[in-house]
Amino acid sequence: MANRILTGIKPTGQLTLGNYIGVLKHLKEETERGECFYFIADLHALTLPIEPEVLRQNSIDLACFYLAAGIDTSKAHLFLQSSVSAHAELNAIMQNYLYMGELSRMTQFKDKSSKMKESAIGLGLFAYPVLMACDIVLYDANIIPVGEDQIQHVELTRDLVNRINNRYGDVLTLPKYEVRKVGARIMSLSDPTKKMSKSDPKGDIFLKDDLNVIRKKIMSAVTDSGSEVKFDEENKPGISNLLTIYAALKDISIEEAEKLFEGYRYGDFKKAVADVVCEELGAFQEKYRQILESKQYVKVLQEGAEAAQKVANVTLKRVKKAIGLLEVNE
Repeated sequence: MANRILTGIKPTGQLTLGNYIGVLKHLKEETERGECFYFIADLHALTLPIEPEVLRQNSIDLACFYLAAGIDTSKAHLFLQSSVSAHAELNAIMQNYLYMGELSRMTQFKDKSSKMKESAIGLGLFAYPVLMACDIVLYDANIIPVGEDQIQHVELTRDLVNRINNRYGDVLTLPKYEVRKVGARIMSLSDPTKKMSKSDPKGDIFLKDDLNVIRKKIMSAVTDSGSEVKFDEENKPGISNLLTIYAALKDISIEEAEKLFEGYRYGDFKKAVADVVCEELGAFQEKYRQILESKQYVKVLQEGAEAAQKVANVTLKRVKKAIGLLEVNE
């Protein structure tokens, strides 16, 4: 079977440089590896409170970001998760095949729920991995590019696939995750021990930030003791993070980046990082604005949903038949 690649991004908060490096930057080259399904995970966005207009605007922005990243829409299908009803229907089925013990052990649920009152924790937050598993298996996706914090979800999906296939036969495709080696985890500029995560105005570089603001944030980034530009996550997390950003944007290894900045002072090093970030995001922002103004994303999302629905419905029908749900409309 040819490669099927699946990537989804949740339209919550403002996307960051971490999202760009971890996902968006690689989408164009990814379409050369197989058929790609790129979706806006708007149903997942409902697991925590979000204002309707914010959700709508974030979804539009995200569609424009995908397109600004240069995806080839003849090889990639871009769509809203909520536009493909098979996601919700398969979720209603698969929630019976993943268990409360498994879901309660998920790191993201424990992290998010620990900051909330128990009475405010919605079922959707707890059962988030079920819907995520359905997102993956609906498209017979065998390659799932993820950040390190999503590996656990793909592993749970693999457990689900094996459980279904062992019970009902060869029904679902077993997915594999891929974590990119450079830039897989971009950290906050204000606290390089924490991931850049859409919630820190000082430490996060947002994709819609003014370029002058971006430059100021990088020049104000927390650095470390000593004066050597060297990759050492334990002792030099700030410098290591900036090296990771530079290497990822220039498509070089960390080792190559280290050699480039031998003998540099921290200030000159930061300026070089700021230059490459502003150059890349400046071009990206210009494409985003053109796509937003032309509303090119509307037709792309419509056509993407149609293509996705066709594939997803085949999988859904296969699952329903395997588990014994009666089809009377054949």
